[in-house]
Amino acid sequence: MPSNAQYFTLDSNRRHITLPFRLVRNMIVIPLKINNKGPFNFILDTGVGLMIITEPSLVDSINLASKRIIKISGMGNGEDNEAYLTSLLKIDIDGLQSHGVYAALLRKDYFNLSNYAGIPIHGLLGYDFFNNLAVKINFGDSTLNVCLPKNLHIWHKGNKIPITVEDRKPYVQAGIIFANNKKINCKLVIDIGAGHPVSIENMIKENGLPQKFISANLGVGLNGPIDGFISRINEVDLGKYKLKNVLASFPDENNAKLISAVPRDGNLGIGILKQFDVIFDYADNVIYLKPGLHFKESFEHDMSGLEYYATGDGYHHIIISRVEPGSAGDEIGLEKGDEITAINLEPVARMSLGDIDSIFKSKEDRSILLEVFHDKKYDRVILTLKRRI
Repeated sequence: MPSNAQYFTLDSNRRHITLPFRLVRNMIVIPLKINNKGPFNFILDTGVGLMIITEPSLVDSINLASKRIIKISGMGNGEDNEAYLTSLLKIDIDGLQSHGVYAALLRKDYFNLSNYAGIPIHGLLGYDFFNNLAVKINFGDSTLNVCLPKNLHIWHKGNKIPITVEDRKPYVQAGIIFANNKKINCKLVIDIGAGHPVSIENMIKENGLPQKFISANLGVGLNGPIDGFISRINEVDLGKYKLKNVLASFPDENNAKLISAVPRDGNLGIGILKQFDVIFDYADNVIYLKPGLHFKESFEHDMSGLEYYATGDGYHHIIISRVEPGSAGDEIGLEKGDEITAINLEPVARMSLGDIDSIFKSKEDRSILLEVFHDKKYDRVILTLKRRI
């Protein structure tokens, strides 16, 4: 039993369980119940220590016995934010029981994860889920196989890689070879809640940016938007695997506020990890990697220059939130606030945001017919995809 007594265990007489998940815009989403209410959609996120409830309305629906206000901070451009620290919660996941688990319930939804995902998202679950269990993530069939570490069956050809678990988060050593062929050994937090392949946080001042890069919004932290740059690095060495021509994020050190109790060089995101099947075994301080269904896929970035989110009933309205200057979307006059209503004559209401992402990453010079509600009228425009990085 973990010393801090916040953990999950299997129902009695169960040695292994299999849980389906949904991979939504590079986020692992599972259903769970809180205090017998729900189900609610939670993102599994090894980059999170304390469980976070991001949907403030749950303060009324889960009947909290008591709550006190705490300040929380993280990466982003804003100030620290407030959350309620809940009393102990009863978390029900099919086949699992929680023990001693509580959460930070945000007083305001700083992440807007539901709009980003295009489905209701209610929170993030991290360390409490992983610290007492061995968790095998199979991205090929979208399942989690969960057991106690003593009952773990290890792949015959899996690569065992040591990790450390510090401040309730897992860390791994990886070799990073930059575009100028300089190699640096980096300590990276393993963050399956981060959609990018890899993020390098402290390199711009010392090494500068690679010659080719684009400015980008790298996501949203607890302190607001994370501004920065996206480029490519020659190689990421992880265990015995060498991943080539990898997309990398570089947070802007002048704007990004990074609060970390553990010195680190960045994080390893699901953009790399989903190329493998992965086993997390915190108890033994290891992960296991085995090439998965997506192992040979190249790393591609959006070629439209558009950032967008879903809103409205059923999340069927796709609104452009940002257009990268000089991008394909900018060249045809698309603007923030425009609504994309159809792609290649297919209404976007029939698509997921992941489907749209895949179209916009699909092939350089591909021409796509967009129907857009712009300036109070519907327009049809041809968007020609342009690889920017």
